[in-house]
Parts: sequence; structure tokens; C-alpha cells
Amino acid sequence: MMIRDIRISHHQLPLDPPFPAAWDTRPRRRFGATIVRVEDDEGRVGIGSGDPMHGLSGYLDLFIGEDPCVLERHAEVLSNIGFHAGRPWALDVALWDLVGQIEGRSAWRMAGGQGGSIACYASSGVHRSPDAMAAQARRMQAEGFAAMKIRFGRATLEEDFAVLERVRAAVGNALTLMVDCNQGWRMPWDTQPPWAYEQALEVARELERHDVYWMEEPLHRGDYAGMSRLRRDTRLLIAGGEMTREWHEFQTLLERECLDVYQPDAVCSLGMTHLRALAEQVAAAGCVFTPHTWGNGIGLLANAHLTAGSVGTTFIELPYDPPEWTPERRDFPLVTPVRPDDQGVLDLGDAPGLGITLDEDWLAQTRVTS
Repeated sequence: MMIRDIRISHHQLPLDPPFPAAWDTRPRRRFGATIVRVEDDEGRVGIGSGDPMHGLSGYLDLFIGEDPCVLERHAEVLSNIGFHAGRPWALDVALWDLVGQIEGRSAWRMAGGQGGSIACYASSGVHRSPDAMAAQARRMQAEGFAAMKIRFGRATLEEDFAVLERVRAAVGNALTLMVDCNQGWRMPWDTQPPWAYEQALEVARELERHDVYWMEEPLHRGDYAGMSRLRRDTRLLIAGGEMTREWHEFQTLLERECLDVYQPDAVCSLGMTHLRALAEQVAAAGCVFTPHTWGNGIGLLANAHLTAGSVGTTFIELPYDPPEWTPERRDFPLVTPVRPDDQGVLDLGDAPGLGITLDEDWLAQTRVTS
């Protein structure tokens, strides 16, 4: 058995109206998706999606002709490639999907078999007025979600605090609330400096007053001393790590006790193979593992399978903020968008691998050829 072919394609969905992502100073007028297909010599095809994987095409010969089932070997090669080129981890996801088909096992069983379902929290992505955010929170509660994440980053902190206060008043304790401060990284054109420790602590004190569950990315991702100090100085859980790239960086976060909640995304950091090992380390340290999932439904399912099957978690991120961000927009590469049930729980099923079907017609229409 061997890998016969690897194909990478790029797609863009026009967004009309645009999506005003809270972490981006430029409204998004298109949503990109990179699809990687790994085919074995019996015609089975594994699917992955993630970053554009710039530079990966020059290294595909390292996988062609190899046994697809040697996942640890492939993950080590991808880790080396990640140093020299873009984030290549969608290929690891595709290999998991292919191996699941070869073995007749769902990805969550491959990850450890601990569970085939996982509860979701609604992750908002738009800055709305206090009344509009309160209405959105009531909607999430009515749809069965147990938790919701609110984005900070408006023109002033006072505006952010007003939104949080209005949401808490609207839903009481019916929803667990998290706040994403979005200070860990910036878009390439955004030169605004991240918060200093003192400002992060000021925000933490206000979040404590509203019984917020976790405070996400309150400082730059490399401010290890600040995160450790903030974790000691507030009763909030401190979350982060979504765009941290390398294994040694996560080891530093663990050793210096920087975070309570670790959020690496399998399609951005380490892939499913290495991320499973990290999840076990995080759980052994008494911390929470619950990945970032702000891509499309393929990455969302990869993270959900990995987490549910290995260490489990209270709830995993579900990007969902209609009308600007809907399952149909988010999951345009798929025939069926990913949706939880009316209790906010995502049933992963028992189909081999990730159990996904691509919408080939729509992918053909959205394909970028140059």
C-alpha cells in the first residue's frame, strides 16, 4: 500500500455582504479554502483543509510512494517542512482521513476512542452593539448552546464592557461566557501594539465582575512572563495558543504555567498526530484542551474528532455568528455543513476517517487557477 498522488487546490467564496471579522481591520470580501487530496494505490482519497500551504508542492516527493499509515513518520517530515515553508498541516489531516478509510475507523476512534460526540460553544466573530449582542446571545441560548464567546476590540474598552454587561443581563447565568481579547497576534497590515500586562489586568478585573469563564489571548503570544503573572493574579482562566506554531513553544507555555486553556488548531499547529500527544500533556498538567477552529468545516471536524477521541473537553469552538457567518459560508467546500443538534452537541458519527463529502461542483466554480 502506498501514496499514489497528492493534489492541492485553492478556492475562494465571494462574500456579499462582506464579513467584518472582529480581529481584522479590513472587512473580508472573500473566504479562501485550500483543499488537499491524498490518494492511495487503491483509489481511496483522504481530504484535508487548512492554510494555503505555500511551498509544500516542492516537498510532495517525500510522501509519494510511502505507506500512508505511517502517520508518525509523515508528521515528523511535515514538522521539518513547516520550518522551511508555510503551515503544511492540512496534509496531516488528509492522511488521517485516508488511514481511517483504509482501517475502517472514524478519526475519533483513531485518536483514542474516548467519545464520538462533543458539545460546542458558539464563537461570535462580529462586533455588534450591546442590544444586538444581547439578542444574539438569546438566540444562541434558544438554539441549545451552553456557552458563547464574545469578541473585544471595539474602539474603546468602555464599549466592549458595555456589550459584556448587556449580554450578561440578557441571559443571566444561562450561558457560560468567554471573552476573546485578540491580543496574541495581528493581521499583516495591523500595527496596533498588544496590551501590556497592566491593561490586561484591568480588563481581567472587569471580566471577573461579570463571571466570565475564560479570558482569551490577553497578551502577545510570546509574553510568557506576562501570561504566567496574569494567571496568578486573576481567578479567570487564561486561554491561548491558537496560532503558536512549534512543539518547543508549547513546552515553554506548559513549563512556565502560562495558560489554563490550550487552543492549538490541528490545521495550523502540529497536525492531528502531534496535537494528540500535546493534548495528553495538557490534560496531565490539569489544564483544558479545546482547539481553535476558525476555518472551514473540515478543520472543525478534524479538531472535534481529535479532542473527543483523546482527552475530551467541556465544549469546543463552533464559529457561528449569523447572518454574517453561517454554516453555509463557513463550510462551502462540503456537501453538508457541520451543525450541532438542538442541545449544541456535535455528533461525529462512525463513518471512516472524517466522514466528509466534498461539494465538487461548487469547488469547481470557486477554484482559483492563478
